[in-house]
Amino acid sequence: MVKTQIEKRGIQDESVLRVMRETPRHLFIPENLIDLAYEDGPLPIGKGQTISQPYIVALMTELLQLKGKEKVLEIGTGSGYQAAVLSSLVNRVYSIEIVKSLAEKADKKLKEMNYNNVMVKWGDGYQGWLEYAPYDAIIVTAAPDKVPQTLVDQLKQGGKMIVPVGTYFQQLKIISKTLDNEIIEKNIIPVRFVPMVTSKKAPQDGGQINNIDKK
Repeated sequence: MVKTQIEKRGIQDESVLRVMRETPRHLFIPENLIDLAYEDGPLPIGKGQTISQPYIVALMTELLQLKGKEKVLEIGTGSGYQAAVLSSLVNRVYSIEIVKSLAEKADKKLKEMNYNNVMVKWGDGYQGWLEYAPYDAIIVTAAPDKVPQTLVDQLKQGGKMIVPVGTYFQQLKIISKTLDNEIIEKNIIPVRFVPMVTSKKAPQDGGQINNIDKK
């Protein structure tokens, strides 16, 4: 997978390549799809959600230019795979999932696999996670129709957000916040993600599932 799908397309960050080799993708998908776990494409995980194509996971991770000490917010926990990838590359991962059953399942899986620096919350990703803001990096794994201002506000000065934006036609974007609070937006590639949705049922605060030590 890494050699033919990821390296071949230009991913060069050795830490990202390493963690993509080490993270067992097949453990984050439904059992009936295990034979397809390392194929070049997204897979359904239930509730209308998907686990992203391996290349896209690697690309979004590389674009964050992680150094190892970051506090990262992920919007869209899904199966927990992206959080697991990030776990080995950063200090803390805070992940929000709007579908309660997926949040609970991902949290259980991450605990079982000892990804102890990941905190999962059932909630509305459009609200972010103010309690632990600001974040060095934010990664969004569903597509809003425009960049959510709340997430921009929770991004640290000097930080980056990777987000697919659009409805039918989507662009993967890097949103950078300079030390002077200037926002710089750059298009990377066309992509196709499930829509980012909001819900009055999801808790706007709280909803935390996993507890980790605060630093």
